[in-house]
Amino acid sequence: MTPSSAKDRELPEISPSELDAQIQRGDAPTLVDVREPHEREIADLPDLGQLRIPLPEFLQRMSELDPDEPVVLYCRSGSRSGWATRQLLAKGYRKVWNLRGGLLGWKQEVDPSIQEY
Repeated sequence: MTPSSAKDRELPEISPSELDAQIQRGDAPTLVDVREPHEREIADLPDLGQLRIPLPEFLQRMSELDPDEPVVLYCRSGSRSGWATRQLLAKGYRKVWNLRGGLLGWKQEVDPSIQEY
């Protein structure tokens, strides 16, 4: 497939249900929260040792991520983490996924008790 194909332009995503299944199996990828610190006080995924890299710091800190390890990025709705996922893909990372729908998707598919904001 050529780099200009439609498939290569698609954002790799993982559904909240798929991520939850990985977590339940003890096979959680590296999670990266790109939200602002105050957002974590409102709602978050289960504590799995997430890396906290707010989006304004992402380009400077993306080297903290191992390009050989699976990484799932998330934010509130999936937009900011989608941007961050594209940045990693552009730098040659291949095992990266955006959490589809972000925390709002997680609330809808996995844990309805998460506070919406």
